[in-house]
Amino acid sequence: MMSCRATLMMMMMMMKAEGHRPVVIVHGLFDGPKQFNKLVQFITEVNPDTEVSVIDLFNHQFSLEPMWKQVKAFNKALNILEEKSADGIHLLCFSQGGLICRALLSMSPNHNVHTFISLSSPLAGQYGDTEYLRKVIPVVVIKEIFHFCYSRFGQKISICDYWNDPHHREKYLKNNNFLPLLNGERQHEHMKEWRENFLRIKKLVLIGGPDDGVITPWESSFFGFYNNNDTVVEMRKQEVRRSPDHLDTFSL
Repeated sequence: MMSCRATLMMMMMMMKAEGHRPVVIVHGLFDGPKQFNKLVQFITEVNPDTEVSVIDLFNHQFSLEPMWKQVKAFNKALNILEEKSADGIHLLCFSQGGLICRALLSMSPNHNVHTFISLSSPLAGQYGDTEYLRKVIPVVVIKEIFHFCYSRFGQKISICDYWNDPHHREKYLKNNNFLPLLNGERQHEHMKEWRENFLRIKKLVLIGGPDDGVITPWESSFFGFYNNNDTVVEMRKQEVRRSPDHLDTFSL
């Protein structure tokens, strides 16, 4: 499997061949613009004429704010950047930021994002113990955290908005107000509209791997996730809804 750097190099060279569209970066959990200084430098070394912006919102501990709140604010910031580029932009989103980007793309009928790159994002959710997660949730609490996450208060914390407990799926579908809607796992009136909006992108690039150490399962970066036996079901065998009355397996 290619390293993250090698994959990004390939993507930057491809973008260079297509023209110098601006690159917009959305950070992940507990990060901020400063954490991406080296990445910005790397992009500009490959494509010297490329304008790179890191959206300066919900940095560090404020990245725990509710996901829909963050989506709304990031969307406003992205709209300003999009207006400056008639030819479109490339959207590079890291970890939790990948879910934020998916949501704002789904809700934006007039976005002009050409390429959406998701770097190690929990696209199908997060469940399980990682060293990184222990900073927020003690190991002994992992299997019981659904009680908190699927409560009204828990849904005000970003991690809980994409906490996908395969052993308590009914509670997840009923009480999680972010990921089941975004993934089409729970019916809502905007399903068809969101799907069409998201498909305005020209290219989708998903990057992740078994050495991730944060996203659990790591296959969530490719829309794979656990079933109730803790076996990972890959993307194309996941059941989602394309519309309120149409159940299908996932396809891109």
